[in-house]
Amino acid sequence: MDFLCDSSRARIFVNVGDPHSVYMEDSMWVGYYWDEFSSLPPIIPEGPIAIFGLGGGTAARLLLHLWPQRELIGFEIDELLIEKARKYLGLSELEGENEHGGGLKIHIGDAFSDANDPDGGFAGIVVDLFSNAEVLPELHEVETWLKLRKRLKPGGRIMINFVEKRKLHGDQNKHNILRAMSKAFPGESLETKLSPGELAKD
Repeated sequence: MDFLCDSSRARIFVNVGDPHSVYMEDSMWVGYYWDEFSSLPPIIPEGPIAIFGLGGGTAARLLLHLWPQRELIGFEIDELLIEKARKYLGLSELEGENEHGGGLKIHIGDAFSDANDPDGGFAGIVVDLFSNAEVLPELHEVETWLKLRKRLKPGGRIMINFVEKRKLHGDQNKHNILRAMSKAFPGESLETKLSPGELAKD
């Protein structure tokens, strides 16, 4: 993992050549797929939102700006990344309960473990899980999505990012993930097309 400071207003964490966390000094919006995650709260019930693959907190920062009453629970396996994000990306400012009753809790560990899930499940789950710039292979498996479905409360929804900039196996990975999701959520899966540097377009 490398840290780049492009200018006085932007700080970017890069892994294997791809940006995975962005902090803008003068804007909550970063012009990339993280912005799209902010559309989740209006379409889910009240309750905590999980972020699987918290990274440096890019998605969490915008979510709490727009929906400060929401409780976010971020899962991140890379403890060093969290430490650097607290130092350089303002992550510590999001932690704890804010004046609106929302805020961010961070769990260092495996997002696929339900050991730290709230009673009643999550109202929403953001899935942003990559390794070496590719979506985790577990997300190709139907069983993974069936387990994630059980972690949702009634009416809850899942949003996933599977944009792979390098496109080495991107199309096949995307196909595998959508096939697995369609079996776990029959009649419910929705594909959203994302282009790097753009917001989602249906």
